[in-house]
Amino acid sequence: MSAAIGALLHDLHQLPTATCPFDRRLSTAIREAEAAARTKEVDLDSLDTTRAGWSIDRLLAELHATRPQDPEDLVVGHGDPCLPNILCTDDGRPTGVVDVSRLGVADRHNDLAIATRNLTANWSKTEATTLLTAYGLENPDPAKLAFYRLLDEFF
Repeated sequence: MSAAIGALLHDLHQLPTATCPFDRRLSTAIREAEAAARTKEVDLDSLDTTRAGWSIDRLLAELHATRPQDPEDLVVGHGDPCLPNILCTDDGRPTGVVDVSRLGVADRHNDLAIATRNLTANWSKTEATTLLTAYGLENPDPAKLAFYRLLDEFF
């Protein structure tokens, strides 16, 4: 199933960015993360274990300190491609996605970071590797993956 999810993300990421009306570029996503922090919408009790106990201020400081400086690799991204948001047939073939509230033009690493984190947590690191292989990017930028997982903490 993880290979099929990788293929699904690959296909989604082939959609033309020029015709996507939704912006999830880094500058937009960071503004939204800062707004979530200001309005106390960040659930500090559900942070990844590596960030358990962190404060909003520490999350924001780390977000700004680790922001990628290279140009974004823009695609039409789902924004939250975790297992509950992927509809599948009984035999595991993806048929669609739900919860597209964060869909938009974004760096491909955002979707890959969330999907691989979710697969690793629910199944295994091997499944995450299988997804990346099927996607066609076996060696994604580890710093970008870490950054986008941190960014996801705000949503």
